[in-house]
Amino acid sequence: MAANEEEDASYVDYDTFLDPDFSPSSFANSLVLATNNPTDTPLDLSTPLSKVLFDAQEIDSHIDLLTTRSAIPLLTHTKEQTEASGKIISEIDNQVKSLNESYKQLEKEVIQKHAEADEVRQVAARLWETLKLGRSVGRCLQLGRQLEIQHAEISSSGSSTVTAGSKKEDHRALVRCAHTIISLREILEKKAPGEEGHGLERVNAVRSLQDIIIAPIERSVRSTSEQIIREFNIGSASGTATFAQSEEAKARTISAAIALYLISPTAGTKLDKWTPQLLLQALEVYLRNALQSSIASVARSLATLPSLDRTLAEVSARCQNILALEIILAGTKAPAHPLLPSPAPRHADKAGAGSGPNLLQPLLAHLETGSLASYFWRSMASSLAPRVQEIVNRGGVSARTLKTNRAAVGDAIRECVVRGSQPPSTVVGAKGKGARGEAERGGGWDREVAVMVGSVVGNLGR
Repeated sequence: MAANEEEDASYVDYDTFLDPDFSPSSFANSLVLATNNPTDTPLDLSTPLSKVLFDAQEIDSHIDLLTTRSAIPLLTHTKEQTEASGKIISEIDNQVKSLNESYKQLEKEVIQKHAEADEVRQVAARLWETLKLGRSVGRCLQLGRQLEIQHAEISSSGSSTVTAGSKKEDHRALVRCAHTIISLREILEKKAPGEEGHGLERVNAVRSLQDIIIAPIERSVRSTSEQIIREFNIGSASGTATFAQSEEAKARTISAAIALYLISPTAGTKLDKWTPQLLLQALEVYLRNALQSSIASVARSLATLPSLDRTLAEVSARCQNILALEIILAGTKAPAHPLLPSPAPRHADKAGAGSGPNLLQPLLAHLETGSLASYFWRSMASSLAPRVQEIVNRGGVSARTLKTNRAAVGDAIRECVVRGSQPPSTVVGAKGKGARGEAERGGGWDREVAVMVGSVVGNLGR
């Protein structure tokens, strides 16, 4: 115990060397300052150097003493560690060999079979995709053939006048064609992965079907329907059409309107704001043609008054046709559209709001009016005013005659508006419109009468 204390009592300052903040330069500086005066010109470095060497020798001697005294325990510990490492390595080698053998067995039983199974899975997946594509192609071709047959049922005659000797067209085939076209669109427009139409654009047969059959027949259905609406004439104003002919004209118009409603494009539009664009265009063209013909003929007749009565009779007949078209559209329920969310989008309308959506509602919303007849008279009045001003400014016999007969002209226009605002006799009782006609006969069109009379008489001056 005393010997250990003597050995431990070393003059080496271990605390200084073991300090985490120990700095060799600072330690050397302190040794030099401790063995020299600050005023000494030549510094004595032998003393601090000897101190450092003595400390190093002391530490080396101490290490030799410790290793010599503890040689047997150190060697014994090293031997034990070496033997333990050998045993661990031998055990690990056995485990590694066993693991390698297990992996080879696993590779043989699982990995190779999994690779074979994966190939089978890929083949099955491709066969399933091919089967789905084949089914879609087959359905498209079947619908294309069905569309050809349905289109052949439509007569090439698109005239609204049906004579006894002419071939009667099956206007209902227009609606059947429209439904088939919608079914084809339902397949062809769903191109996302997993949907029925995915990959169809790469099939030559489908591309040929679209180019040779679907697109031409769709154009034909559209043009035939537009022609039927463009030539709509109920025939009751002149009394030239029988009741059966009028009913046939109404049925053909309904079929054409439904066909245009169905084939109106849905791609690229928000479904909640969708409108039957093709139907609206066809009806707008019909109204525009009636307005342009009426405005031009009335403007000519105002310059040559003897023809005014005949012209106003034609204008009132056109308005009766427009009113008949309004009644027909109001009584036709909008068909269910497979490509639109259910229920079908509703359009605000003052008439028929409680009976569900009909074909008239989108047109009234598009024109921002409550009645087609009111729209006709007001649009016509706004266009007649500058024509009357032109006649008056031009002067001459026509202007003097028109001013002289302003009262008779005003009465004739008033009678024209009242007569033109009454529904034709063949549609008076349809959908409760007869009561409305009687109400309008009693003064329900006073505003339209005032606007029309004012557009002519009000611009004649004194």
